[in-house]
Amino acid sequence: MSDSVRLPFEDRAGAGRALAEALTRKRFADPVVLALPRGGVTVALPIARRLAAPLDLLLVRKIGVPYQPELAVAAVMDGESPVLVIDEPIRADTGVSRDYIERQAQAQLAEIERRRRAYLGGRAPLPVAGKTAIVVDDGIATGTTMRAAVKGLRQRGPARIVIAVPVAPPETVAALRREVDDVVCLAQPEPFGAIGYFYRDFHQLSDDEVMAALAAAPGPAPESV
Repeated sequence: MSDSVRLPFEDRAGAGRALAEALTRKRFADPVVLALPRGGVTVALPIARRLAAPLDLLLVRKIGVPYQPELAVAAVMDGESPVLVIDEPIRADTGVSRDYIERQAQAQLAEIERRRRAYLGGRAPLPVAGKTAIVVDDGIATGTTMRAAVKGLRQRGPARIVIAVPVAPPETVAALRREVDDVVCLAQPEPFGAIGYFYRDFHQLSDDEVMAALAAAPGPAPESV
């Protein structure tokens, strides 16, 4: 998005502060910030604070290729009608079977339910109908997980959907622009590689870090378990 962005980012919180600055230059009516856990939560916290917007989660899980788990062949998001998005070109190229994807989808839905209990204590999702939903992650690679998140979110009736990420490849950003109202991405480097290449600190967040970020955000706090 900007030639002034210097890579790598120090950490997710630093990337979130830079992203918050970019987002304040746009005018969003009634925003709700929705993070993809775990990595997106600490990026989203500075954004929610800067926009004085509530922070909630979109519980979506990647399904990786068996021998290359970081490469998403599909993604699943929970809800009244769970959403499964399959990247057909990757599935065809890697030879992953639909049976494997279906089995993994059930396993990931179980992990989503565990995270719902751990992170939200049974609290219902914040309402987004008629609002601007700002979907945040720490980066996007192929976009499969983000597409599942957007597809599931759309069922909840937001007025606008905005994707906000620190870094993503330009072809993925271009594809996602066709599916949402806006994409705010600070850096679109080529070649891309893995998201972690663009952070000095890209440690895997713990459940405790996720819950601490949610507790520090504006809006309703998670109920205790």
